[in-house]
Amino acid sequence: MDHLLKCHPFVKNDFVRGCGSNLYDAEGRPYVDFEAGVWCTLLGHGHPRINQIIKTQVNRVIHLGYRHTSLVAEEASVELLNTLGLSDGASIFLSSGSEAVEFALRAARQITGRRLLLGFAQSYFAAYGDAGTRHTSDWVNFDFTQCLDCSPGAGCDSDCERLRDIPFERLAAFVFEPGSASGTVRFAPEKLVRHLAGEIRRQGGMFVVDEVVTGLGRTGKWYGFNHYGLQPDVVICGKGLGNGYPVSAVALRRAVAEGLQEHRLHYVQSHQNDPLGCAVAKEVIRAVREEGLVERSAIMGAHLVERLGEMLNGSDTVSEIRGRGLMAAMQLSGRANDCSSSELVFKAMLARGMLIGHDPAQNVIRFLPCLTIPKEDIETLASNLKAVLAELQRHTM
Repeated sequence: MDHLLKCHPFVKNDFVRGCGSNLYDAEGRPYVDFEAGVWCTLLGHGHPRINQIIKTQVNRVIHLGYRHTSLVAEEASVELLNTLGLSDGASIFLSSGSEAVEFALRAARQITGRRLLLGFAQSYFAAYGDAGTRHTSDWVNFDFTQCLDCSPGAGCDSDCERLRDIPFERLAAFVFEPGSASGTVRFAPEKLVRHLAGEIRRQGGMFVVDEVVTGLGRTGKWYGFNHYGLQPDVVICGKGLGNGYPVSAVALRRAVAEGLQEHRLHYVQSHQNDPLGCAVAKEVIRAVREEGLVERSAIMGAHLVERLGEMLNGSDTVSEIRGRGLMAAMQLSGRANDCSSSELVFKAMLARGMLIGHDPAQNVIRFLPCLTIPKEDIETLASNLKAVLAELQRHTM
């Protein structure tokens, strides 16, 4: 791997094949992938339906100029909008989640004539652009953890000292990521989200939801915003939408789509509404629905969180378990030899043939497997993780 630019640390596994929840290295050794790649292989590696649709569409047409249309793009848009309750809306298909976020922000600013945006400080929106830098001249970055200590009976309103300085009258949009929180799996309080969404709309702004990580069944519902009882103006999808193929989408409420056309939004990108990406997205949505994977995510996710929760008992290493559907995190406490505990757990689990996520800065390990993950893989994870944590605790006492 000497000729690959090293933008981040590599783990030299040399994976050559994937099937379901497993990856295989050049020697045939299996690894259970509890990160679904980069949270993308929603249906598992090498899903036969997706493989077949790629082969079929490749033999038809892969790419068209942006002035031309294909029926498969319209069909993919209908499938996506129906899952969102926006059947009379419109959508555009792009290549990456970051690009889709940037498009959505541009749309909100063009319609409202405002530039300032509101987002939670814990959220990750994009790898580049305005959403990547989140400069304070253009963003209000609100820390929702300061609201976690509010009493259950307390309401959220603009008289609250934590909220009163938010300039709603200047905001183009509240951009909400419902659960990933830069991979640490944290969830903003429902009453806070509902207040911000309601106030932004009352004062002429838009409610934009980033479902790149949380969409299409990941949280045990079709979308993360479904846990909050709200209907967005704009929804951003990516990652799992392509099951590993690079495709993203921005879905718009009908009034928003018409507003953009009235404002003569001009947007051109080389792979906009490509037939191949749209064919994959359409098939992924159909597979999630027809294979009952949203419901399965809720069931398997509850089991995963239950098994992880058992490791809280009597542990000085684990401080908290967080999760919705098949998106879970384990908060670790303490350090060993000046190295984050999460790094030690990650390496120990890798040696046992399991790929998990970790955030050394937050001392968190996470689990976002494919929605088709077998229950026995969760049991294998739990037994191995329990052993690794016990070993870690022995070394840190």
